[in-house]
Amino acid sequence: MALSESGALYTADFEGRRVLTFIRSSMGSWQANVFSRVIRGIVRRRNWGTEDAFVARARRVFGAPRLYGQLIALGLSPRRERGNGVRGEWLIPHHSLPGVIFYVHGGGFVSCSAATHRPISAALARLSRRAVFSVDYRLAPEARLPAAHEDVAAAYQFLVRSGRPASEIALVGDSAGGNLVLSLAVRLRDQGMAAPACVVAFSPWTDLSGQSPSVRVNAERCAMFDPENIHTFAAAALGDGERTDPHVSPVYAELRDLPPVLLHVSSTELLLDDARRVHERILRVHGESSLRVYDDVPHCWQMLFPFVPEAVASLREATAFIDESLNRRAS
Repeated sequence: MALSESGALYTADFEGRRVLTFIRSSMGSWQANVFSRVIRGIVRRRNWGTEDAFVARARRVFGAPRLYGQLIALGLSPRRERGNGVRGEWLIPHHSLPGVIFYVHGGGFVSCSAATHRPISAALARLSRRAVFSVDYRLAPEARLPAAHEDVAAAYQFLVRSGRPASEIALVGDSAGGNLVLSLAVRLRDQGMAAPACVVAFSPWTDLSGQSPSVRVNAERCAMFDPENIHTFAAAALGDGERTDPHVSPVYAELRDLPPVLLHVSSTELLLDDARRVHERILRVHGESSLRVYDDVPHCWQMLFPFVPEAVASLREATAFIDESLNRRAS
């Protein structure tokens, strides 16, 4: 990987191809720095206590406050979906364009919901002018993995059975949700089903074993998590399950023949190399993947839309990628 003279652009040679892999600024914005300090004070802890205490704390501190979630969705006609074994909500802009964004929230597999992640889903609906279906899935430890993967797959099949062609669906997820949409793309390929138009993953948690080098390198730099938290969350999510099982850790899956993938991650978060490793493995099998690394922003900074410039930039770039992918499949 080589740094350009301007310090703004990283590229890499991969089997004779020159590919864009890294975009950054000289430093994070002052808004991102302020939020990082706040997040470090509220969220970051090395020891989160017993499983019950840890899960309760995660459910208390993760996600947007309810009032903000209600305000940011104004004008988008939220509609709950409950039936056929599927739970979630629609956010539908007026005069919406064809195509659906299938969004899967994060929260370490133990917390959050479609409602808590409206800062991302509502922004995607407005920026793309497309309907967003945001999935609610069973949470661990009450329902350990692969329960979440099964629920996400069932929700996707519900969309398809409802008359939405795969070519008109874009998969988007953050953190644990990034794991879930990548795993869904692999599952659809393995089942011989039509691929969705694209996959977008923000700060995806793709290796539940915590073996990515950045878990150590960014141990002190990450505003939200300590390396020990990776094992705490994984234990709650999986119980005694195998953490390198490719069905729950997609970095270990065969990543050939996937739809175009866009990955956004922070230079200072523990999961930096969870995204890099997926990107590199897709390129090795001649797939289509773009990786963007934003400098010195907190994990899943897209939740800070519209207050942080990097959140606005990330969601706008993701929307442009989705638009291009949907239009390409429609032509």
